Amino acid sequence: MSAHSSNPTASSTPVGGRPPVGGGPMGGRGPMAGGPMAMMRKGEKPRDFKGTLNKLIQYLGQYRPLIVIVWLLAIASTAAAIFGPKILGKATTTLFEGVMAQLAGTGSVDFTAIGNILVQVLLLYVFSAMLSYAQGWIMTSVAMKITYRFRKDIAEKINRMPLRYFDGTSHGEVLSRVTNDVEVVSGTLSQSLTQIITSVTMLLGIVVMMFTISWQMTLVALGTLPLSFGILGLIISKSQVFFKRQQDYLGHINGHVEEMYGGHVVVKAFNGEAKSVEYFDQINTTLFDSAWKSQFLTGLLFPIMNFVGNLGYVAICVLGGYLVVKGTMPIGDIQAFIQYMRSFTQPITQIAQISNILQGTIAAAERVFEFLAEPEEIPDTLNPVQQDTVQGRVDFKNVHFGYSPEKIIINDFTFYAEPGQKIAIVGPTGAGKTTMVKLLMRFYDVNSGAILVDGHNIKDFRRDDLRCMFGMVLQDTWLYNGTIMENIRYGRSNATDGEVIKAAKAARVDHFVHTLPEGYNLVLNEETSNISQGQMQLMTIARAFLVDPTILILDEATSSVDTHTEVQIQKAMETLMKGRTSFIIAHRLSTIREADWILVMRNGDIVEQGKHAKLLAKNGFYAELYNSQFEGKEI
Repeated sequence: MSAHSSNPTASSTPVGGRPPVGGGPMGGRGPMAGGPMAMMRKGEKPRDFKGTLNKLIQYLGQYRPLIVIVWLLAIASTAAAIFGPKILGKATTTLFEGVMAQLAGTGSVDFTAIGNILVQVLLLYVFSAMLSYAQGWIMTSVAMKITYRFRKDIAEKINRMPLRYFDGTSHGEVLSRVTNDVEVVSGTLSQSLTQIITSVTMLLGIVVMMFTISWQMTLVALGTLPLSFGILGLIISKSQVFFKRQQDYLGHINGHVEEMYGGHVVVKAFNGEAKSVEYFDQINTTLFDSAWKSQFLTGLLFPIMNFVGNLGYVAICVLGGYLVVKGTMPIGDIQAFIQYMRSFTQPITQIAQISNILQGTIAAAERVFEFLAEPEEIPDTLNPVQQDTVQGRVDFKNVHFGYSPEKIIINDFTFYAEPGQKIAIVGPTGAGKTTMVKLLMRFYDVNSGAILVDGHNIKDFRRDDLRCMFGMVLQDTWLYNGTIMENIRYGRSNATDGEVIKAAKAARVDHFVHTLPEGYNLVLNEETSNISQGQMQLMTIARAFLVDPTILILDEATSSVDTHTEVQIQKAMETLMKGRTSFIIAHRLSTIREADWILVMRNGDIVEQGKHAKLLAKNGFYAELYNSQFEGKEI
């Protein structure tokens, strides 16, 4: 056994653990942290609307044939609906002429011709409705596929993301992107996209049909367009920033609720409810303000557009009446034109409505694309080491590491462990003990130096292959909402029930499981409050037994259990460590007296190393640590 380290360097920077991300009382992204509130400021510039829209169009690339079909169906459906008023105008003209002839005694109303015209209109509208249904069905299918693809890409991205990202981002923020943001994009694609196609087609078609009736009245109608689009552009430019902020703060509020609910026991224990509610109110107020302003501006569109449309409608009625009186236009055409004029404002209003929806959609899509563009873990090597058997030798060679390049917290760390040895890592909080484990598992990559397993740099392994060599029992036990059998099997998904029970017996789990009402089929609730902390820890040991790893990482977690359970956990760990290279992060130094070698860390350096007795006799930092646990001193 040998080791080497550089001289300890004095530093006030905390080492070990994860990098700081806020200053809240919950330690991290708590209510008083800068966190989400610092991310968004009033008056922030709008998102890159065009850039994000181009990305979204590219994302839709493989569905372009279907979208083209939807476009064609929308055009055909709209065209059929547009011809309706023109044909119906013929019925009005025929009826009017028949009535006038009947009054003059020169003829009568041709109800047969009128009936034929009405049948044509009915068939036209039925055909239009069928095409509209078909386009909606296809577009909904495309939207659901896009939603599925977005969520799949995000889920895969999460697995490729470095832990560094999650150290500084709340779970609620990530959850909001997977749920809220994707749902907003999905809703727009399934509903608004076809509406855009229909509205644009209808607007163009109505203009063409109006020109076929009267170019003079059409010019009067088009005179309202500049005013309509001017108002539309002004409102969009003002509302975009509020839609962006609304979508962002929806993610922030989700993150805060998720964090506070996850730690609600601690919040209550420290009377943090008032601070939590106060911080929630800050976020909620900003969300309310952004949502209110965006929706208020949206609401302005409809009355303003209706007002502009009514101005045009009045002008058309006056001009149309004049042309009829002059006898230059049949009354049926006036009726058709008025129908077109009433329909003319509808697609404009729809486009205005969709443009507002599009603001929220682009804001949501931007957040999704930002997440998908986050830096990923360094890719696995193309020629990974293939190793049938693992001996378990581990070498640290001149390792330097920092969570940020300017703050190196592991300094020139050199050490090796022989196969089967028990290596204890001790030191005060923040010494870098857990950081060493994260480096060993390649949760983070070293800044310089190398870590070797059986002589191979861990970077030369695929991450999956590397982590299969390790079994971990951490201080923070993680069990999910499933049965006890399923939770233990999480270590090896293809394990049989017999293998799971064998691992449970080795970890001293089987005994207490038989005292539970449903045994191995007991479903753990979301907070795992229906079993004790010690039982949870024994289950994680059983999970490690099931993996049957060559190298173990044990983060002792006996401080929160009773003495009897502590003894059970220690015995289970001792059984698990037999014949395996084991790294033990020791909190109670009395538990590592029999370790083959002890590394004493302080500020990221090995300041002492050796066996328990020799380190005590040396009367150095280790002896000070050891004695402080019995004398109540602080280090």
